[in-house]
Amino acid sequence: MSKIDPRLREDVHLLGELLGQTIRDDRGEDFLACIERIRQAAKASRQLDGQAALQAELARLDDSQLLPVVRAFSQFLNLANIAEQYQQLRREPPSQAAQLAEQALPQLLRQLREQGHAADALAQRLGSLDIDLVLTAHPTEVARRTLIQKYDAIAAQLAALDHADLLPVERQRIHQRLQQLVAEAWHTDEIRHARPTPVDEAKWGFAVIEHSLWQAVPEFLRQVEQAVQQTCGQGLPLGAAPLRFSSWMGGDRDGNPNVTARVTREVLLLARWMAADLFLRDVEQLITELSMHQASAELLSQAGTRTEPYREVLRHLRERLRATRAWAHAALHEELPPGPLVLQDNQQLWEPLALCYASLQACGLSVIAAGSLRDCLHRVATFGLFLVRLDIRQDSSRHAAALSEITNYLGLGCYQDWSEAQRLAFLQTELDNPRPLLPAHYQASEDTAEVLATCRVVAQAPAASLGSYVISMAGAASDVLAVQLLLKEAGLQRSMRVVPLFETLADLDNAAPVVSQLLSLASYRARLSGPQEVMIGYSDSAKDAGTTAAAWAQYRAQEALVAVCQAQDVELLLFHGRGGTVGRGGAPAHAAILSQPPGSVAGRFRTTEQGEMIRFKFGLPGIAVHNLSLYTAAVLQATLSPPPQAKPAWRQLMDQLAADGVQAYRQVVREEPSFVEYFRQATPEQELGRLPLGSRPAKRREGGVESLRAIPWIFAWTQTRLMLPAWLGWERALGNALAGGQLSVLREMRRDWPFFGTRIDMLEMVLAKTDADLARLYDERLVAAPLRPLGERLRQLLADAQARVLEITGADCLLAGSPETRAVLAVRNTYLDPLHVLQAELLARSRLPEGAQQAAVQQALLVSVAGIAAGLRNTG
Repeated sequence: MSKIDPRLREDVHLLGELLGQTIRDDRGEDFLACIERIRQAAKASRQLDGQAALQAELARLDDSQLLPVVRAFSQFLNLANIAEQYQQLRREPPSQAAQLAEQALPQLLRQLREQGHAADALAQRLGSLDIDLVLTAHPTEVARRTLIQKYDAIAAQLAALDHADLLPVERQRIHQRLQQLVAEAWHTDEIRHARPTPVDEAKWGFAVIEHSLWQAVPEFLRQVEQAVQQTCGQGLPLGAAPLRFSSWMGGDRDGNPNVTARVTREVLLLARWMAADLFLRDVEQLITELSMHQASAELLSQAGTRTEPYREVLRHLRERLRATRAWAHAALHEELPPGPLVLQDNQQLWEPLALCYASLQACGLSVIAAGSLRDCLHRVATFGLFLVRLDIRQDSSRHAAALSEITNYLGLGCYQDWSEAQRLAFLQTELDNPRPLLPAHYQASEDTAEVLATCRVVAQAPAASLGSYVISMAGAASDVLAVQLLLKEAGLQRSMRVVPLFETLADLDNAAPVVSQLLSLASYRARLSGPQEVMIGYSDSAKDAGTTAAAWAQYRAQEALVAVCQAQDVELLLFHGRGGTVGRGGAPAHAAILSQPPGSVAGRFRTTEQGEMIRFKFGLPGIAVHNLSLYTAAVLQATLSPPPQAKPAWRQLMDQLAADGVQAYRQVVREEPSFVEYFRQATPEQELGRLPLGSRPAKRREGGVESLRAIPWIFAWTQTRLMLPAWLGWERALGNALAGGQLSVLREMRRDWPFFGTRIDMLEMVLAKTDADLARLYDERLVAAPLRPLGERLRQLLADAQARVLEITGADCLLAGSPETRAVLAVRNTYLDPLHVLQAELLARSRLPEGAQQAAVQQALLVSVAGIAAGLRNTG
């Protein structure tokens, strides 16, 4: 406990006291005493290495107490999250070192200068970085948006309280506001009553931009410019935007029937409306501020007046922004062409603002230019008129089915029955043919009509509003050409990045040959504009083969793709489809980027930011600045000072680890006859389908584990604290290597090879969050007796994995090198344990014939899911 920062402990204690007061006011002194008894029992159970005391205390609860008890412990964990999040923003005293995020970029720039990088080249390289963070709406954000807003307000009050010179009356006022906000949270339902629509998800993403990133981006760029100025003696170009944002919200239709062409069009228009509205606020402020009369001749010629020329230019821009906002709103309800005043491209927004900036600079008013105006220009460069670039994602089978329908209609046979060579010949011929493929009167089936309608939305949307067209489960060059042909048929006249996503182990191994074949096609190369983008799937590859084999396959695929593109003299942009958890490729951004193969991060980096990780990384402006800085420093370092090549001995051992890992993983997940039934009994997998998290169904199709999406697959195991997908396979892989006398090589790999070191660090972190006793509790309450030996076997494998990691690290306990993290986990367990015990009981009750009809049981169960997710900080 002593390892926790005293200020963090003080904040957690304060919020806990306020929650206790709220509970007392609502439920009475006796109920609050009950909560305290449960908390103390949980603490004692941990110390006595058993759950008996806690289970006995919880057994005394009557049905009416279940939901409020679950809510109490869930709310405390949410408040602890707020305190920990604010801790990242807290100012350090002058005597203490600055945090990593604040120093990462300045220190890196100094190191690179010492290594001999020229100042001009370094500044230019930094300004030309192309980092794209893609916000996705995968259903792991458990907290409701209304609660998120209250939590952000609580964090703001903690910041207000964090001043030593507050007057007593000021401190009392802040405490009263905190009490009010905690009470508001307590009296608000944690669980949505309706599943969000894809448009709701997109609006949630826009809210993150409006309330956090809109403020964070200018501050982040100011810090970057300051670091470059101090190190290189120059700033960045005015339009430099090393980091931008894209989105899948409203564009990701892979297995989600709720994302239609109409939805995509609506989300594109909503983004334009939001961008116009946000820039309108900026311009209104600038009109107020820029009242000066000194101006350049160029500005005066545009303004037509010498009294307040800046205001005149900005008033015209304001008029155009108002027209843009009004058109976007009206176009949501009917097909409406934009009028002459509607802003159509980013340059129309940029030019008047840049003209004002240049004029102020020319007139010696640079101190004014560097204020709100420069912030606004930074936002234009980063967000533009379209706020985020929307990606489109669809499964390759949908395109193949649409083309089969078309070729059958044209009397050419069934496209899906053709060989790859036949497909490529047909696709290339039709792509080069100027005539349409289909007659105007063609009536497509519902599925094909939807595919074609999506392509028409893409064709009609401005190029700057769109990112890439991602093909899920891509496996051949024809998958890419098929999308290009469908887009051509829809009327697309410009180039668009069409991106194969390689997801399974076999597809990752085949990624480089597929891209090599693509780049060998002369007509494809002629259409390629910009880099060749390739997406690497982390979630499904890990679900397919386990994280040991998947991680190595991802690494080797990237190496091979780098080699192919270098041989073809084509730039490569790798798009990393990471999740928030270790089982889905999650890792701290800085470590994850620096563990990529050398040459794979060449000034470009694209990655998904998924679910609740968006809020944890970017939900508050200060935290967003920290994380944007870490991303920038890591990408620059990986570009200019990449990690070393893996030694042959490391590669050989990693090949063996991957082979052993995939065999061990699949023997359990695929070959164990009772595994699927055990999984469904031991975890809340079935119940998660009823939790109104995201707009996507939990399954792509009917079937077993293979039909599950990667997120609920991992979410279910996380709830029971077995966390099986993140570690299964490592126990045998590492065990065999250690038995073969490879300890010294493994330790060398961990120390000197960032790829392997990061894998082991993440494995250690997830193993520290597991709890075999809690997993056993779920088995005892939920699993039929014949299946329990499988659970016992899995827990033994977990113990083996923990022992193997400790042997490599040479430590006595997991996270021995991170005592503060261990202490925080220990505190959280006191509040998580009651939720786990209650969840197991609630699951058992809900599975009784009458359980599904008991609303109180169902509500308490869903709140327990949300509380455990909050307590563990990552869900899927």
